[in-house]
Amino acid sequence: MPKPRLLDLFCCAGGAGTGYARAGFDVVGVDIDPQPNYPFEFHQGDALEYLAKHGHEFDAIHASPPCQTFTAYGRSDTKGWRDNYLNLLPQTQEALDQYDVPWVIENVPGAPLRDPMQLCGSSFGLDVRRHRLFESNVPLMSIPCDHSWQTPRFAPASNRTNLRSTVEVGVWRIPLEVQQQAMGMDWTTLRELSEAVPPAYTRYLGHQLISFLATVNP
Repeated sequence: MPKPRLLDLFCCAGGAGTGYARAGFDVVGVDIDPQPNYPFEFHQGDALEYLAKHGHEFDAIHASPPCQTFTAYGRSDTKGWRDNYLNLLPQTQEALDQYDVPWVIENVPGAPLRDPMQLCGSSFGLDVRRHRLFESNVPLMSIPCDHSWQTPRFAPASNRTNLRSTVEVGVWRIPLEVQQQAMGMDWTTLRELSEAVPPAYTRYLGHQLISFLATVNP
């Protein structure tokens, strides 16, 4: 029996896609930029244009539209740089509302997602917290954070002396291998890690999507 196909929009280096693949999906990624490290079938181009042309060919869809507008840095911007950030969340929501297959939109806390659930690295035994929100057209179960086991044991931030309870991701002063292990992504560059969704999150979500598909397509 063929695997269900999942379209991975705004895929970057494939953190989300890898989780879905581990859950049992055949993954196809799309991004406007070249992604030489993407580990699955990849198409370079406008994600929403690809969705309009090919979305009907897939059993499920994931989208991680640009999030800089909604990060803490973007929300606190006082110099007007935020106006230059690309915000494709409304267009992505509008486009995916046209599809009956299960879909998921991922973004950072603070993004105006509709009735989202949240996942945290502490729930999956990862040495990051990396809170991320997920909106979907199907019910998704969440897992509560468990920061209690993440005790101070990692290098402090450059302007502090106290140890961190998690690995700081996206900084040059921490070995890349340490950051890759913390995120569960050993194929990525430093920049790719800084933008990534840990595969553990989408593996968890992917199992739920596959269970949902099994109920509607027994």
